[in-house]
Amino acid sequence: MAEPWATLGIDLLVEPTGPGLRRGLTDALREAVRSGRLAPGTRLPSSRALAADLGIARNTVADAYADLVAEGWLTARQGSGTRVAVGAPPTPLRQWGSEVVPPSGTAPHPRAPARPAYDLRPGSPDLASFPRAEWLKAARRALTAAPYQALDYGDPRGRPELRAALAGYLSRARGVRADPERIVVCAGFAQGLKLLGTLLRARGARTVAVESYGLDAHWRILAGCGLDTDPLPFDRRGTDPGSPAADALLLTPAHQFPMGVPLHRGRRTAVVNWARRTGGLVLEDDYDGEFRYDRQPVGALQGLDPDRVVYLGTASKSLAPGLRLAWMVLPPGLAEEVAAAKGGVDTCGALDQLTLAEFLTSGAYDRHVRATRLRYRRRRDALVAAVAARAPESRVTGIAAGLHVLLRLPPGTEQSVVQAAQWRGLALHGLARYSNPAAPVEPVDALVVGYGTPPDHAWSGALDALCAVLPG
Repeated sequence: MAEPWATLGIDLLVEPTGPGLRRGLTDALREAVRSGRLAPGTRLPSSRALAADLGIARNTVADAYADLVAEGWLTARQGSGTRVAVGAPPTPLRQWGSEVVPPSGTAPHPRAPARPAYDLRPGSPDLASFPRAEWLKAARRALTAAPYQALDYGDPRGRPELRAALAGYLSRARGVRADPERIVVCAGFAQGLKLLGTLLRARGARTVAVESYGLDAHWRILAGCGLDTDPLPFDRRGTDPGSPAADALLLTPAHQFPMGVPLHRGRRTAVVNWARRTGGLVLEDDYDGEFRYDRQPVGALQGLDPDRVVYLGTASKSLAPGLRLAWMVLPPGLAEEVAAAKGGVDTCGALDQLTLAEFLTSGAYDRHVRATRLRYRRRRDALVAAVAARAPESRVTGIAAGLHVLLRLPPGTEQSVVQAAQWRGLALHGLARYSNPAAPVEPVDALVVGYGTPPDHAWSGALDALCAVLPG
């Protein structure tokens, strides 16, 4: 009859191979993680349970676990067991000239690792730092205080509690002139942009001017609404809006994505003057406005003319994209039209909206942003220092704000660096990915490095992997 504890473990198929049980078990577990069979965060059996399953000594399993914890493949915490690390280290690679090859010395394989060990792609915050405890407290308070009518279909503009909380916060923190009646809550920035594109097309608009560098997903959304997208020039002072022959402009004025510069002061005024003169509309994407490090925050463009500028904000960078919560502050009269474009229904969950409203009004949101701002600034400083010391041929720019930097490379090296990063299990994006094919700009070799994504325990490893692939 089996011992009672032997039936309470977690099943794990592992076959130790090679000389010595400890080394064989260590190699088998490492390969299971490296190949992706054991996903990040997977809990492993206790050393006692796995030893019983394999018919080997418990100390052998414990020693194998300890070896892999030391190597960074596993994590072990009192009370939570042993788990596969998030951001486990990649299989080491060696370089031969400019060619990256596997450690065995065999010929390079054309495919990169299936799952990156480190992720430095822009667009996401450190999800491991999501304030779960504070969010749960806010959710409990919000649900306790909510009237039962709050669980009905609701106002298509969003819960009034959230719109009121956003109006106060945006006015205080971003200089937005916001009225709760002119705020519409939407399921992420993408939905907001699609609603605006649909509205513009229905009003007879044909063209939206966009920045030369940006997200092609946004350009595709506008194209899907039947709108042409014309790229604006870009120079050392950032986007040059000039006087475009367009019905609307889509801009990231506080922190241009991905180049990292704010819209020049004179050009901010010129954009507003263009909108007033032509009757055009400016769509302001304030995607990471909370994260400014080296000087006073750059206020929202909407504050210059709330009648001609649509302000779009999101919780995707400050909290998590999975919340699918964003908002628009609209000029007079547009809120009703946008609500109608939503189909006359609220497309965001009422409980999440109520929770975010409580999170904002209680001060928890400000505390979270201030804490993460400090942590991200430390990461940015470490990145700048490491590149300067270990890869002096590369130059970091666009560092005053946000969750990414632009890493300028020697001419002609962008593609080879991105390929080398893939071989090292490092997910990176080159600047070419964000360049509009029709843009009137000269090609620039650079990387768009997001330093928000890796969890804290993986940050140093990700930084080492980045510096290892940079020229010089």
